[in-house]
Parts: sequence; C-alpha cells; structure tokens
Amino acid sequence: MATFFTDLISSIFTPGATPSIIIATNGSFAALQIVLLVLLILTYSVHFVVLSFLCAGLWWVINWFVTELETANRKGRDAKQSKEMEKEQERDERRVEDSGTETEGGGVQSEGGSSGSVLGSKTEGLLRPEDAQDVLRKRKNSGEASSGDLSTDSDWDKVSEAEEVDR
Repeated sequence: MATFFTDLISSIFTPGATPSIIIATNGSFAALQIVLLVLLILTYSVHFVVLSFLCAGLWWVINWFVTELETANRKGRDAKQSKEMEKEQERDERRVEDSGTETEGGGVQSEGGSSGSVLGSKTEGLLRPEDAQDVLRKRKNSGEASSGDLSTDSDWDKVSEAEEVDR
C-alpha cells in the first residue's frame, strides 16, 4: 500500500495517464458514488440523484479519454516501429546492392570474384541511375548555358580513352 502512494506521488510529475493515477481516479469516483447514494438514502433529495448521474457521466468520460489516449499512443508507437523497420529494410537492400560491382558485360560480380575488366574501381564515386533521380536537373537551352553546364563530346572521348587504356 505504501508503494502505491509513492507511485501516485511520483506519477504526478510524469506526463500521461499512469496506472496509479487511473486507479486513484476510479477509486475516488467509486467513493463519491457511495457517498451520494448514502446521502440520497438519508435525505430523499432528488439533488443527489442528479449529482450521481453527473458523477457517473464524468467518470465514464475520463475512462473513455484514457482509453483513447492509450490507443493513440499505441498507434503512434506502431507507426514509429514500422517506419524504423522500413528504414532498416532499405538499408539492407542498399547494402546488398552496394556489395557487388558492375562488370563490363553489365552483370554484377561479387567483390571476391574475378572476371574480365571490372569497372567498379573506376565508377565507385559516380552516381547510379537510381541514386541520380534526385540530382537530375532540367537541361538549359544552349543560349542559357554557362561554360560548365553541358557536357561535350570531348568529355565522352576522354572516358572512352580511359577505358581503352585499362584493357
């Protein structure tokens, strides 16, 4: 019983509806209903019937609100857990995609294997098409472009020459 009161006092300073506050609230309303019933029997006054209905309504509304609050918190926790699980799955998928390197034939080769010339070492810093979707921008007309905005054929020639040297 002493632990209940210490939990009740400490739960005053914690946000939300704690079990000890809910128990204390329900106990208080039950005691109030008993007092109103005793007063009704002693005085035969209609006022105590009305007060008893008001007390019962308030008691029900408080318990309903606590139930709704717990349901909303549970949904929030579930949504947060599902988002975290989705993020972990995306990370796992990215790890699987990043674990292989592309070969010249377009296939994916594991890091330990060796076949043909591997372009993975040359293209590690480059964006893949899936990653580049956020970075793409609309091409400007030739009149709007500054000197570094558009690639030229000579840039592609340099890439081709680098590949031929590696072979």
